[in-house]
Amino acid sequence: MKNEKTKNTYNRLRFLGQLVPQLICLYVFFMAKQNEGLGQRWYAIHTYSGYEENVSRNLRQRIESLDMEDKIFDILIPTETKIKIKNGKRKTTREKIFPGYVLVSMVVTDDSWYVVRNTPNVTGFIGTGVIPTPIDDKEIEELQRRMGVEDPTYNIDVETGDTVKIIDGPFKEFEGKVSDVDVARGKIKIIISMFGRETPVELDFLQIKKV
Repeated sequence: MKNEKTKNTYNRLRFLGQLVPQLICLYVFFMAKQNEGLGQRWYAIHTYSGYEENVSRNLRQRIESLDMEDKIFDILIPTETKIKIKNGKRKTTREKIFPGYVLVSMVVTDDSWYVVRNTPNVTGFIGTGVIPTPIDDKEIEELQRRMGVEDPTYNIDVETGDTVKIIDGPFKEFEGKVSDVDVARGKIKIIISMFGRETPVELDFLQIKKV
């Protein structure tokens, strides 16, 4: 009797195990049909960190080999220009705005969803469950603006309250505390002691180094 109950339980679990993948596929198909009505939109996919370019390259190859150009239109890895300043040295770099994410312009169908989702090193779409959520058009416009900005932003390894040393200009060799950091302008304000008084001075990032 006990063996019979165990067998029945096993059969029920086995049946459910076979049914669940089919239900998931039906759910994906149904939601893909709903998203298809949205037309061409931008979606975000999550990747393993450091594999963004690899995903972009592999996905482009899959689009071409599987003739999906009419459903998957563009791939974007959002980056922006930044100036890093460390110990008085300036270095211009392109940095990812969203590490671990790639944007895809596509019409979501069950086929296009499958092609993107099963690209190596893609862990999933950003959305509810397995269903991708389109990115707001205003967010895409802002991203494109950031990527096209000619004036780069600065990235410096000091913050308010840090002690820095002036290495260039009329106040060279003075030390003081950082009171303000203006990343957009590449300027920094520090408080130095001069003639027994605390005096604020504004300097370029290149004129200081962290103590």
